[in-house]
Amino acid sequence: MARTPVTTLDARYSNPGAVATNWEVTSRALESDQVFWVCTVRSDGRPHVTPCTALWLDGTLFFHVGPTHQKFRNLKSNPHVVLTTGCNHWEPGLDVMVEGDAALVSDNPLLERLAREWRLKTNGRFSFVVRDGAFYVDQDEAFTTSILLFSVTPTQVLAFARGDKWSHTVHRF
Repeated sequence: MARTPVTTLDARYSNPGAVATNWEVTSRALESDQVFWVCTVRSDGRPHVTPCTALWLDGTLFFHVGPTHQKFRNLKSNPHVVLTTGCNHWEPGLDVMVEGDAALVSDNPLLERLAREWRLKTNGRFSFVVRDGAFYVDQDEAFTTSILLFSVTPTQVLAFARGDKWSHTVHRF
């Protein structure tokens, strides 16, 4: 069940007269954006950032990793993550950062639902089969390479609006 955050404007980083971005607008960006960047922490404390696809569903952000990826090794020792999405220009737009802890998802019924949602969101570009608590690429008939799924229940979501009234919004859960 999706939670409703407490939303405030951080006036320190906002233009005079700016208003907070409401949660519905921020949530729509999380639902529709296609590319995210996930930041994890290496065992020596250095950050690691890489692009990924993510799916916003029922107040939770989901992303997938391979068992040999650096981000997976990082998550095994430190679950703290930040996922970001947005645009790369000065004109109107919204950048969003989701902070929280990543948790491995292995529940087959939930994974089946997420596989369907991923297929819909990406027009079939990401098509997964669920088996033994993991995703597999639909074309990998031998099921040789598992894809692990993580969920992030946000503790805080930041929204940075651009355009006429730059604003920094904080959504706290």
